[in-house]
Amino acid sequence: MQRFTTQFTLSKKYLAECYDQSLPHGKNPKPNYIFPACLFVAGTGLLLFTEQAKLVGIMLVALGGLELVHIRFRRAWWLTRQMWGRSSGSEVKLVIDEDGIKTQNPYTQTALLWADVERVIETELGLILVAKSGAQQYLSKSLFSEEVIGDLMALNNATERA
Repeated sequence: MQRFTTQFTLSKKYLAECYDQSLPHGKNPKPNYIFPACLFVAGTGLLLFTEQAKLVGIMLVALGGLELVHIRFRRAWWLTRQMWGRSSGSEVKLVIDEDGIKTQNPYTQTALLWADVERVIETELGLILVAKSGAQQYLSKSLFSEEVIGDLMALNNATERA
C-alpha cells in the first residue's frame, strides 16, 4: 500500500458522522428497553404490594426513568462527552502506510497495525476498521480518494481469505 497522509478536524459534524455510521455495527445497536421496564415493574411492585419503606420503590422507578432518558438522548450525550474532551476541535494527522494506520493530534497518538485488523466494514459514508481486540476505528470516506478506499477494501478481502 502506498503511503497516504491527510489532516482533518475533530469537529462536531465529523463526530456525529462517526457515531451515526458506527452505531449499527457496535455492541449495542438497539436500545435495551427491558432493563428500565424491569426497574419500573420492581419499583411499582414494591410501592404497591409491600409494607416496606417506600424509598426503595421510588428509587427503582426513578432509575427506570433515568435509564429511559439515557436511551432517548444517548447520541446527544455521546456527542457532548466527545466535545468536552481535550481532542475536540483539534487537527488530526492521519497516516496510512504499509504498517497500518496512525493518527496523531496534540493530545494522543494511536496506531492500528494491519496485522491487528480483523475486518473492514464499509458504510455509506465511511469505513470501520475492526481490530482483533474488538475495538473499532471509524474513518470517513471524505478523507480519501477512491484509490485509497479500494486499497483498504482489498485489505479486507485479503483478511477474509486468510
